[in-house]
Amino acid sequence: MKGLTHVDEKGVKMVEVGHKREVFRRAVAKGRIRLKPETIELIKAGKTKKGNVIATAQIAGILAVKKTPELIPLCHPIPLTGVDISFEFGEDYIEATCEVRAFYKTGVEMEALTGVSVALLTIWDMVKAVEKDENGQYPFTRIEGIHVVEKVKGQALQ
Repeated sequence: MKGLTHVDEKGVKMVEVGHKREVFRRAVAKGRIRLKPETIELIKAGKTKKGNVIATAQIAGILAVKKTPELIPLCHPIPLTGVDISFEFGEDYIEATCEVRAFYKTGVEMEALTGVSVALLTIWDMVKAVEKDENGQYPFTRIEGIHVVEKVKGQALQ
C-alpha cells in the first residue's frame, strides 16, 4: 500500500514536484444533479428566474478550476492550458463533465473535480426556488456520482 504524500513525521506538507518534468496533463471528471423533470424542462426552455442556468454553471465551474489551489490547501497552482465544461440532460438529471488540460509537473484531477462540483452546486443554487417543497426542503434534489473518469499523463496535446 502506498503511503500518504501530504503528511510526514513533521506534519502536513505540499508535495515537492520540482524534480518532475513538465508534461501534458489532462483529467476529466463527471457528476450529476437530480432535479424534478419540470425543473429540467424550465432549464431547457430558458425560463428560470435567475437566468441562463447552463451558461452560469459553465462560468462558475471554469472559475472554480482556476481557484482550486485557493480552495484545497495542498494543491499546487497549475498553469492551465484549457478547461471545458459540458452538460448532458436526462429526464430527471443533468450530468456535468469537466475536462482540464495543462503542461505541468503534477496532475489536474483535483481541478476537474472542483470544476464539476461547483458547476453542479451552481445549478442547484439557480433552481432552488422551484426544487423546494412546501416546507422549504429538497426531497428530490441530489448531487451524486462525482468522480474522475480519466487521467492522462505525458501525451502530446491533441
